[in-house]
Amino acid sequence: MENKEKKLYTKAGDKGLTNLTPSAQVSKADERISAIGGTEEVISALGMVRVVTACPIYRGKLERIMKTLKTLGKGLADARSGRYAFSEEEITFLEQDMDKMLSKMPEGIMDDYLPGGCEQSARLDVAYTTARACERAVVAMDRRYAVPEIFKQYINRLCDYLLVSARYSDHLNGQQPADEAPVISAQPAIPASVVAPTVESVVNQVMARLGGAASMDLTRAKKLIAAVEQRALETGKQAVIAVVNAAGNPVAVHVMDGAFLVSYEVAVKKAYTAVAVKMPTMELNKLVQPGGTFYGLQSLEGMVTFGGGVPITVGGVIVGGLGVSGGTGEEDHALCQYGLSVFESL
Repeated sequence: MENKEKKLYTKAGDKGLTNLTPSAQVSKADERISAIGGTEEVISALGMVRVVTACPIYRGKLERIMKTLKTLGKGLADARSGRYAFSEEEITFLEQDMDKMLSKMPEGIMDDYLPGGCEQSARLDVAYTTARACERAVVAMDRRYAVPEIFKQYINRLCDYLLVSARYSDHLNGQQPADEAPVISAQPAIPASVVAPTVESVVNQVMARLGGAASMDLTRAKKLIAAVEQRALETGKQAVIAVVNAAGNPVAVHVMDGAFLVSYEVAVKKAYTAVAVKMPTMELNKLVQPGGTFYGLQSLEGMVTFGGGVPITVGGVIVGGLGVSGGTGEEDHALCQYGLSVFESL
C-alpha cells in the first residue's frame, strides 16, 4: 500500500481564494477573512505578552482571553449557525478586572504616557493597537454581514482592557507619567563596589539581573536534597524532594524509599509554584481561598497551593525553589523550612 506523505500546503489558495467554511469558498480579500485574520493577529500579540509575563495569575487571564478570541474567530466564519458563542461573563470578567487595576493606579497615568515603560507594557501596547485594528475589521465586516452584538462588544472591551493592562504594568514597574519623570543627575554617585570591580562582583551583578537563574547548580541542589533527606529520616518521613532554578526548571529530584508515586509530580510543582509566586505555598494557600487575592490560581495547571514549597533566596534574589511532598502540608513545609535554614552553609 502506498504511504502518502501528509503536507501542510494544498496550493488551493494560490489563486487568492480560501474556504470560509467547508462549503463556502471566498476571496482572501473578503471582509470576513480580514476580520478573522484580525483575531488571529491579536491572539499572536497576546502570546508575545504571555511569554514574558512572570505572574501566573495574569498568564491565566491571557490564556482565557486567547481562548475566547479563538471562539470569536470561528464565530465570524460561521456567524449564522450560532455554534460558536460565549457568554456575557467574558465581558464582565474584562470589566471587573479593569476596574480593579484602575482603582490601584494613580490619577493621570492613563492620560500622558509613552509606550515602552517596561517590556510587558510595550508588548501590551502592541496587542492593544492590534486589537483596535481587529475591531475596525469586524465593524467593516458588520456593514455587509451580520456580526453578533456580543462579538463587537467583546472586541471593544478587550481594547480598553489591554490599554489599562499596559498602564498597570508600567505602574507595577515603578514608571511615572512623563510630566512627573524624575530628573537624573548629570554626575550620579558611583558606588565604591563598582569602581574597581572584581570577577566575583561582576558575576554577582549579572546573576542578580538574571534573577539568579544559574546560581542553583546541580552540586548545590544535591547537597540541599541530602540535608533535607537526612532531616526527613530523623523525623520518620518518606518524601520526594525537588529543587528547581529561578526559572522554575527542575535541577534535581530525589525519591526516598517508600515515598508515594504521586509525590514526584507534586514536589516538582510545589517548587515551581513557590518560585512563580515568590512565596511559600503554605502562605499561598491562604490567598487562594474564596475572596482571597489569588483566588482562582489553584485551578491553573502546574500550580500547587498547599504547604511544601518555598522559594530560595540569596541576598534578596530568588535563586531557586524547594519542594517536598510526602506528608501533610505542615510536615512538608517544616522540612522546607529546615532546608532554607541550612542552605547558605552548604
